[in-house]
Amino acid sequence: MFCFQCQETAGNKGCTIKGVCGKTSDLAGLQDLLIYACKGLSVVSTEARKVGIVDAKVDKFIIESLFATITNANFDNEVFVARVNEALELREALKKEVLAKGGDLSKLPEAATWTCSSREEMEEKAPKVGVLSTENEDVRSLRELIIYGLKGLSAYLKHALQLGYISEEINGFMQVALAKTLDDSLSADELVALALETGKFGVDGMALLDKANTESYGHPEMTKVNIGVRNNPGILISGHDLKDMEQLLEQTKGTGVDVYTHSEMLPANYYPAFKKYDHFVGNYGNAWWKQTTEFESFNGPILMTTNCLVPPKDSYKDRVYTTGAVGFTGLTHIEQDENGHKDFSAIIEHAKKCAAPTEIEKGEIIGGFAHNQVLALADQVVDAVKSGAIKNFFVMAGCDGRAKSRNYYTEFAERLPKDAVILTAGCAKYKYNKLNLGDINGIPRVLDAGQCNDSYSLVVIALKLAEVFGCETVNDLPLHYNIAWYEQKAVIVLLSLLHLGVKNIHLGPTLPAFLSPNVAKVLVENFGIAGITDVDSDMKIFLD
Repeated sequence: MFCFQCQETAGNKGCTIKGVCGKTSDLAGLQDLLIYACKGLSVVSTEARKVGIVDAKVDKFIIESLFATITNANFDNEVFVARVNEALELREALKKEVLAKGGDLSKLPEAATWTCSSREEMEEKAPKVGVLSTENEDVRSLRELIIYGLKGLSAYLKHALQLGYISEEINGFMQVALAKTLDDSLSADELVALALETGKFGVDGMALLDKANTESYGHPEMTKVNIGVRNNPGILISGHDLKDMEQLLEQTKGTGVDVYTHSEMLPANYYPAFKKYDHFVGNYGNAWWKQTTEFESFNGPILMTTNCLVPPKDSYKDRVYTTGAVGFTGLTHIEQDENGHKDFSAIIEHAKKCAAPTEIEKGEIIGGFAHNQVLALADQVVDAVKSGAIKNFFVMAGCDGRAKSRNYYTEFAERLPKDAVILTAGCAKYKYNKLNLGDINGIPRVLDAGQCNDSYSLVVIALKLAEVFGCETVNDLPLHYNIAWYEQKAVIVLLSLLHLGVKNIHLGPTLPAFLSPNVAKVLVENFGIAGITDVDSDMKIFLD
């Protein structure tokens, strides 16, 4: 195997024996093969669009397949075997439709023509189409940058799709971009342009999901979230899917079972629609990587709605349920019916037999500062800036992770001047959202916009600040970017920021292993991308 799509990849070079995430070499191969199959399917679906055929089933399949290959999403080999077979079936059926409409399929790449009839053939094919099958290091780097961006975008599109929000334009672009990663005639400059175009559609995808979430559940609002526990049995819901959250809350009404959020589901506490449920207690625990201890102490069942699953320990494995794109061999997976309904009764009955959660902390944390809430405070923010009470804003969005080097972000937050405000989204906030950093004239010094996809809010806020203060671009604001990354959703956020012209982003704790020296040089020279060093040195760079 060879995989370097996440920040924790072995030696910051690539996992070659087993993934640091826990995936095996055979699973990695099946995931590579599924991506290859999706590229071939995308070639055919792009031709289909030229003759007026838009296949919603194909669009949904590609979104869900890309999402399933994101780091820590799905560890079930059989899921990928089934998906590869389905990709080939969809491709061949679509070919017939295209030819019937007079479409041209005379020059298809091998990815759009290969077939297999057994698991053994899949295993034989997989090593030939993985990351290293692209020999040129720079072309490989740019192709993977684009693919990882598309994987991140697929996550946002999947959540929007769950709420009935679809963009044919974004779906069409994703498939064109996947198809272009097979095109050996494209130059490095053309691939760079395609990466930035991926960022453009990343912004569009985050805007679509923001619309889906806010029109469905209201705009997030400033909220104090309980981090303690009650005495009732509980269900812990982790991940990102708010539709799953809604259905779980609705089905647990009156059952005597409480619901708690975990990790990236924390922002569900900020939505008005969920506050009406008196059995919705608050948030339990911290970022995804601490789940091996926190799932243990929670005592009740856990529902994983998206990626960020760590291979579960035997001691609590029977209490973990999966749904959507996430999966693990041996865990109970809950499918939705043709109407999008999921039956969570098995989890609820399981919870009733469990002890209440063991308390691991007490108190409250504050969040809910998505764009609508921050813009409602705009006058306060502007006055604080004009008076000198706020002198700098730091975007510290992104991901948390296991590496001790990530303690840098806790120290950085602690050491910031008292006149600096942190804007955050994603699970990176768990490095500092429970610190007592105080407020500035009533404005909390940590403004949490929500999940990783809510990085869109940080863009909206930055653009509004630039407008208010008469800046030509956001780069003229006292706004600094010190972002932690871990997986592919952070990649689409990065590409989106680059598309918007944001410069001088510091990215850590390491630069992506999939950036070749030449590609990294392009990003440094054109966008000012930089890594991190130590807190003292970096603080001086930001504040001098």
